[in-house]
Amino acid sequence: MKFSATGILYVVATPIGNLQDFTPRANTILSSVHLIAAEDTRHSRHLLDYFGITTPLQSLHEHNEREISPLLIQRLHTGESIALISDAGTPLISDPGFWLVQTAHSENIPVVPIPGPSAFVSALSVAGLPTDRFIFEGFLPAKTTARLQRLHSLAQETRTLVFYETPHRLLDCLADLIAAFGQERIGVLAKELTKVFETVQRDTLSNLVLWLTTQPERQKGEFVLVIQGAPPLDKQAITAEDKRVFYLLNQELPLKQAAKLASAITGVSKNLLYDLGLKK
Repeated sequence: MKFSATGILYVVATPIGNLQDFTPRANTILSSVHLIAAEDTRHSRHLLDYFGITTPLQSLHEHNEREISPLLIQRLHTGESIALISDAGTPLISDPGFWLVQTAHSENIPVVPIPGPSAFVSALSVAGLPTDRFIFEGFLPAKTTARLQRLHSLAQETRTLVFYETPHRLLDCLADLIAAFGQERIGVLAKELTKVFETVQRDTLSNLVLWLTTQPERQKGEFVLVIQGAPPLDKQAITAEDKRVFYLLNQELPLKQAAKLASAITGVSKNLLYDLGLKK
């Protein structure tokens, strides 16, 4: 490999599970650069050892990124090239690296992507939900109040929604998804993608909770959640479930508030629901 007067920062995707997903180009780049900046050097060493890659490693994670990035930029300016990798998948997708890449661009250092695996793209491809337009939200807030606030802000979003979630928060997250989107919204749990216990489960949100709690071991692993977008706000048909949600809310709330909240949950026009309440 030839190096320019200014080095190149390569952003290299690595396997999310199955090591056979490691691309030949990624192998070549990691073997040829002067340094690999890795989220967790101990974790990445297993991948490098498997492929016989002896390139030195430098730790770059969320706690030291602002401190280490200037040092890496200096090395890039001397003509050395550096590869950035994360623990798994494509760097910067809910992973460290933003400050390094941003600084490289600001100092006219070439930044080159080496494409490969990505957990959320893999999940989207098998979810059976629209993928022409979607939103990737990454990890939701850990606290219930903040998480619900974020989800309620997305309740009317018609594009497919994609989230990452940890095993210990998965059930709480699904409960909040139901509260914000309704229990009949379709969701997909993509678990341990490309690994031995890979599972893709597609059902209503309420049935996904049942599936997880029936066998608690299903709650273990790495998860991507792909959620059906809301129906258009001009939805005209009011289903029995839409009516049930509205009437339950109307028992506790004034008609106007009940119609507004039921509309956010079901996607039915609030005016239609308000008229329904007047006819009751």
